[in-house]
Amino acid sequence: MSNKTLAEVRALPVDSKFQSVGLVTELKEKRDKNDKPYWIMSVMDKSGALDAKIWGNAQWFDLKDGVKKEISEPSSSPLVQNLKGETVGLIGSITEFKGKPQYQFNQVWLVDQEREEYRPAAFIRASGVPVDRLEAEFWQLVNGCGGEAGEFLRFVFQPDSATWQAFRTFPAAVAHHHAYLHGLLEHTLGVARSAQAIARSYQGTAYEPDLDIVVAGALLHDLGKLDAYALDPGPESTLEGTVLDHIATGYARFVRLADEFKLTPLTRTLLAHIILSHHGQKEFGSPVLPATPEAMIVAAADNLDFCLNSWHGAVEQLDGGMEAPRAISDFDFSTQRRLWKWRPEQPR
Repeated sequence: MSNKTLAEVRALPVDSKFQSVGLVTELKEKRDKNDKPYWIMSVMDKSGALDAKIWGNAQWFDLKDGVKKEISEPSSSPLVQNLKGETVGLIGSITEFKGKPQYQFNQVWLVDQEREEYRPAAFIRASGVPVDRLEAEFWQLVNGCGGEAGEFLRFVFQPDSATWQAFRTFPAAVAHHHAYLHGLLEHTLGVARSAQAIARSYQGTAYEPDLDIVVAGALLHDLGKLDAYALDPGPESTLEGTVLDHIATGYARFVRLADEFKLTPLTRTLLAHIILSHHGQKEFGSPVLPATPEAMIVAAADNLDFCLNSWHGAVEQLDGGMEAPRAISDFDFSTQRRLWKWRPEQPR
């Protein structure tokens, strides 16, 4: 049996068996009604992610030093307890539970992380858009932004700076949306692209937005994710991200940079307001509501890009993925709705 990608596993029918390799992103030990241990393991590879049950009768093997050794008590094994962030070999099966596929890992193999085919970095999911294309579009927006806001952008995102190197690499989240390598860059561009288009559509109106402030605010709105998230090796929250969240860390980072650049008070307040209000509602984490046309536009664009990426992630999970016919996703908790994948009728 040859290894399948996780996307290929998800496309298999019920009653199939499979073999795969994945990076462990989460491993939680639970207890059944008889107080027997079982586990819920989340794994990822470049094709996507998968959650599976590991029941108490599953087999665990340590193959790290090239010699097969069974782990008879996985519940008390330090090797098992510290699996997060490591790649594992998996043999599993698919059953049906409440009308839906349920994935089970029947064997888990702990492998040598230094071997080329098992290096964790090779299993981290990345943006589906080539990074050189993302970077080219980012610099086009930065260099096309005028006024003091544009000068500040070019100060913040200096090509050789640690800020830029992290920004181009980091995820935009641990879950929900753009939770993969280069996800922050992809999401930021999606927001900036939409915000710029919306702002241009309102040029010449009584509430004409400032295009430079809109673009700069869109490119800076998630700056705090550089402090809130990390890749180790997959996406995870930092302590600051957990207890402060990215809006607070973003405002703090912005203030430091604005002081260093000596940003004038008006530009400083306009951009800070966009960072603080970009979630659009207080119940979504923003301490203030958008109060300027520019902030309203960035908040709307941020929500749109989040929803579209969530839609893509949800329909990818359907049988057949993006090639599936018309179907409705399971309830998506991040967007609080079920999402519809449809196709036009084929001509007869």
